[in-house]
Amino acid sequence: MSLSATERAQAAAAAMWDSDAASKWAGMEIDTVAEGFARLSLTVAPHHCNGHGMCHGGVIFMLADSAFAFACNSRNQATVAQHNMISFTAPGQLGDHLIAEAREVSLTGRSGIYDVTVKTAAGRRIAEMRGCSRAVNGHLFEETDAEGADL
Repeated sequence: MSLSATERAQAAAAAMWDSDAASKWAGMEIDTVAEGFARLSLTVAPHHCNGHGMCHGGVIFMLADSAFAFACNSRNQATVAQHNMISFTAPGQLGDHLIAEAREVSLTGRSGIYDVTVKTAAGRRIAEMRGCSRAVNGHLFEETDAEGADL
């Protein structure tokens, strides 16, 4: 039996999460995934803060980049970042629950474009990221068709 787009995205996310030590180490959680979409979150802890007492930009970028990764791998096609650009619009503060939502803007051949918004749970915008992806060889999990043949 063939997987639905949502089931495929969830299976791909589960396979990636199993090996994603960095996102777990940072304290991220996967909130939801769908084809071309992912929402991850993180609560800013003291070890996420910089010398100004606000969330380090690298932590915010890491959250946005991880959401981007789960969105662009949602079709079970191994996909990596080609380049990203982030703009910070407000500081994240200790205790903020940050939510990164990545949405597919375009997918043409092996190249994708994704927009990621990072906001607080209260809706305050923290950053905007544009990520460009490139599909590479491989899959995150083995898929078969109705007859049991590999896809």
